[in-house]
Amino acid sequence: MAEPIEKVSIVVSRGSLEGVYPGLIMANGARMEGIEATLFFTFFGLDAIIKKRMDNLKVATVGNPAMHIPTVLGAIPGMSSFATSKMKKEMEELDIPPVGEFIEMIHDAGGELYACKATVDMFHLTKNDFCPQVDDIISVGQFYEMSAGAQIIFT
Repeated sequence: MAEPIEKVSIVVSRGSLEGVYPGLIMANGARMEGIEATLFFTFFGLDAIIKKRMDNLKVATVGNPAMHIPTVLGAIPGMSSFATSKMKKEMEELDIPPVGEFIEMIHDAGGELYACKATVDMFHLTKNDFCPQVDDIISVGQFYEMSAGAQIIFT
């Protein structure tokens, strides 16, 4: 019998709606199972924790093979908004909370949220740009240190 997972560290690097939710769902599921969960947001994944952007994430329609539509159709003005609206409606029917609410739930359940220092510096952001649930801005080295013994998951 395999040893139970006690700790997960999840890297969120994509800022689209379909790029952010897998990490949030996995972190929430971990906390519900009593598993420690750390979320590390880097590159465009930071959009999920930036106050001004977190509740305005969109579905990527261009260059997204999972959309099952030709790229040219995905580029039509309004297509991303349409796909986003449709996905949000489906998630609402399944009682999946919006990003900001989900982040708050995970943090309240003991999940830790961190922003990548290199990306924060590259995008000229400060701690004030982030939602209050962000525990800190840390380096990749610090993330690896706190992830010792964890399953690292890249979404």
